[in-house]
Amino acid sequence: MQTEARVGVVVEGGGPRALNSNKQPPIRQQQQHSQIGTVSQLLAGGLAGALSKTCTAPLARLTILFQIQGMHSNVATLEKASIWHEASRIVREEGVRAFWKGNLVTIAHRLPYSSVNFYAYEHYKKLLHMIPGLESHKERIGGDVFVHFLGGGMAGITAATTTYPLDLVRTRLAAQTNVLYYRGIGHALQTICREEGVLGLYKGLGATLLGVGPNIALSFSVYESLRSLWQSQRPDDHTVAVSLACGSLSGIASSTVTFPLDLVRRRKQLEGAGGRARVYTTGLFGIFKHIIKTEGFRGLYRGIMPEYYKVVPGVGICFMTYETLKVLLADLHATV
Repeated sequence: MQTEARVGVVVEGGGPRALNSNKQPPIRQQQQHSQIGTVSQLLAGGLAGALSKTCTAPLARLTILFQIQGMHSNVATLEKASIWHEASRIVREEGVRAFWKGNLVTIAHRLPYSSVNFYAYEHYKKLLHMIPGLESHKERIGGDVFVHFLGGGMAGITAATTTYPLDLVRTRLAAQTNVLYYRGIGHALQTICREEGVLGLYKGLGATLLGVGPNIALSFSVYESLRSLWQSQRPDDHTVAVSLACGSLSGIASSTVTFPLDLVRRRKQLEGAGGRARVYTTGLFGIFKHIIKTEGFRGLYRGIMPEYYKVVPGVGICFMTYETLKVLLADLHATV
């Protein structure tokens, strides 16, 4: 779900802990470092998300295609579906480049999404630590996990709402196979507004907000907990390796829990796309009932395997890139 950067990294004070100095700089210098830290967070978060999505774009498109199969396919067709079969069809009918269909809008979405996500998380965490009662428990595991969980959820909701139209356009571009109804980002935005109204750009936002909060909250809290446990047991391990492993595991955990909501979100985003008739006429819970009735409980997890294959490298790359860029940018600013 964007689940799909669902990811974030905590680096206290806007920079790596290892670079902190015991000597306090003057107030003016502190403000300058704070501004530099903000820019570094936005840049590192955006580039990490964009690189991660580009590397895993083929698996992301396969996930979307599997998620929407149940909307217009019969049971016999669904039973024949497989990752290899669908991947072969894409290569045969659309060419290898089609695996990256919609990747440009993915990057256009991921850059602001990841930036807002990481930036909001750092600030929500600071605000939560200012709440009476939490400050005194800041160093305790229970209070810290609560802050990571709630802060991550709030950051995810903020980022998802801010950039949602681009997420919807990305889904529609990636869902296109042989017939290209939308010719690009601008054309898709104009067509949706003209045919479905401005609110059409926010189809599926409810399911997104229900899923993205818990998704990113789980991702942040699992990542933080695993990383703290790992570093307490093996403090000499390289930061990149720790981030890669913990980030991948946190992605698997959050995806498993929230995947059904992500599937419903995708299908809501495609309601009425390209002039096609609506499939679902009920609310969110009605859609869940319809899917279970027509496709079985397994239908709620259609596409989960390519999602797993995507999450492990995708989330790992994102965490690893973010941590690495933060160190590089901090070193660069220190020499300026």
